[in-house]
Amino acid sequence: MNFYGYKRVDGRAGIRNHVLILPTCACGSESARIVASQIRGEEIICVENIPIWHKVALKPIGKGDKIFKYGEIIGEASIDIAKGGWVSHENIFSVPRDYESELI
Repeated sequence: MNFYGYKRVDGRAGIRNHVLILPTCACGSESARIVASQIRGEEIICVENIPIWHKVALKPIGKGDKIFKYGEIIGEASIDIAKGGWVSHENIFSVPRDYESELI
């Protein structure tokens, strides 16, 4: 059996476990609602307009906290970001990484 995951900052293995069900047309809205109702999890309400393909905070992020995307650190928050808030180049900054130490 193969395990496809990533190495977390604390050294533990992680997997991606977020599901987004997003209808792309009006006729798919009811089907998407039915599928979503069958999945246990937490609903995230966007607190501002988020452009398509951009990132949304899944939980509150404090100033200075690391920002993760698909288990990878993509930066640190330059301000507090509310749950459901837009995560963009305007509120995060890049941090140096040691890619060699992150390999599994």
